[in-house]
Amino acid sequence: MQFLIIDDSSVDAHALTSILQTLGHEVDRCDGAKDAMKTIESGKYDVVFLDVVMPEQDGYKFLRALRLNPNTADRYVVFCSSKKTPLEMNYGIQRAGANDYLSKPVSRESVEEVLAKVPVTAPAG
Repeated sequence: MQFLIIDDSSVDAHALTSILQTLGHEVDRCDGAKDAMKTIESGKYDVVFLDVVMPEQDGYKFLRALRLNPNTADRYVVFCSSKKTPLEMNYGIQRAGANDYLSKPVSRESVEEVLAKVPVTAPAG
């Protein structure tokens, strides 16, 4: 599978990238939301891992824009955040529209649990 990680933290992005690559997947990265929409519109990503707290635009606003764009509305998005209370996780999925939620720091087990829920036919363009 092909993944895109949108995260301003190089440490967190590196940890997730390492796990995904160890599991045999291809991974690209954006440091923030600025150029990420164009990258996602390329259509080659099965799943987008999106940080919630980023400097120029938070993940909630970015996801709203993603869902409103007809070219990206159906992308499978997993919030990946250190915000991990049940309220925050529920908000991310129910209100903001993420498909799933991954709490930081990530582990191989938590990543595998999220990947097990991804439909085999996830949109990729």
